[in-house]
Amino acid sequence: MLVLSRKMGESIIIGDGIEVKIINVDGDQVKLGIEAPRHIKVHRQEIFEAIQAENKAALEIEDISILKFLK
Repeated sequence: MLVLSRKMGESIIIGDGIEVKIINVDGDQVKLGIEAPRHIKVHRQEIFEAIQAENKAALEIEDISILKFLK
């Protein structure tokens, strides 16, 4: 893991088109601004994990439905 120190208003660049900028620091909370191409999905970790869980659950339901047709 790369660990960087940034001050408010500073940013980092990831790849060719993603910029992460420090917008505000208030105690233990940091606000980030993220600019990325439209084809790049950007999610908070807990949202990403929820999406993954929903996708996995949908696949399991679909697998069960398919098995019923195969019998």
